Amino acid sequence: QVQLVESGGGAVQPGGSLRLSCAASGATLDNYAIVWFRQAPRKEREVVSCINGRDGSTAYSDSVKGRFTISRDNAKNTVFLQMNALKPEDTAVYNCATGYCLTSGVSHAMGAAPSDYWGQGTQVTVSS
Repeated sequence: QVQLVESGGGAVQPGGSLRLSCAASGATLDNYAIVWFRQAPRKEREVVSCINGRDGSTAYSDSVKGRFTISRDNAKNTVFLQMNALKPEDTAVYNCATGYCLTSGVSHAMGAAPSDYWGQGTQVTVSS
């Protein structure tokens, strides 16, 4: 059984940075695609970014492209989400999950099912 634990959330001012971690146990992360989601109060869950387990390809939603960077450290069995130039609208609970991450040129598809493995989430608050 795969267990995912997110960390690194917190409160930051607009323009600031945070690095979220998604640490895995019970399996090697490079066997899985890892997807980051976020959900703000009274809003639907939004897919943010993903990294493919097989080839390390990545994808981003338009709302974070150019500001967020996803990466993987196999030695630590951890996926990171570096978030720069944070905006108040980035405020949400961020979850990582195993799922799918399909990239092809300029198009991509990413997501996860309720039956995939999910972490418990970490809160990110961007406010002045």
